[in-house]
Amino acid sequence: MLQSRLLDAAIVHFGLYGFEGASTRAIAKASETAMSSITYHFGGKEGLYLAAAEHIARQVRERLEPLRQRIEESAATATHAEAVELLLAITDRQAEVLLSPETEAWSRFIVREQQQPTEAFERIFQGALEPMIELILLLIARSRPELDPAERRAMALLLFGQPLILRIGRATVCRVLGSDDLGARESAVLRSRLRKNVLCILSENGDG
Repeated sequence: MLQSRLLDAAIVHFGLYGFEGASTRAIAKASETAMSSITYHFGGKEGLYLAAAEHIARQVRERLEPLRQRIEESAATATHAEAVELLLAITDRQAEVLLSPETEAWSRFIVREQQQPTEAFERIFQGALEPMIELILLLIARSRPELDPAERRAMALLLFGQPLILRIGRATVCRVLGSDDLGARESAVLRSRLRKNVLCILSENGDG
């Protein structure tokens, strides 16, 4: 589909060069279409940029949708143990997605928006990041009800942030592990360690 090809190419080019540096001519060429297609489908460069942000948010949501439904259906009545298992599931799924090659282009785009937020950041945050963080907050409230709201939000941010290094800090992760890439063995070690970290954070002893 032409629109999907344009969006995928746009995410790569905007992630590499930023909004100002990316060329719509190069994006159209990478999509094997004419520049007029960008105007026709998206109204121009700015429309394409915002659509690319929405495309990222939509793909993130799709990969988390089955788990999101499971959490929404059970979080409100989950026991402590069930809430912990759901938190482990969401952080592991997040890690699994971030370890996949397809998220490389997304991460470049998102990192640029984290550093210099535009309307595109709002589309990504509201469309994908905020719903995930809200689910984590809901589960923390079930697993650690004694924490005050500020502590819960701090915990949610750090639980949400741990898997991000697997993509955003990929070069450092590979260097520290002494690997050229993150294969099945490295991924298994990292996901296992992440699970232990989450369990430690959620335990009362983890508060020091």
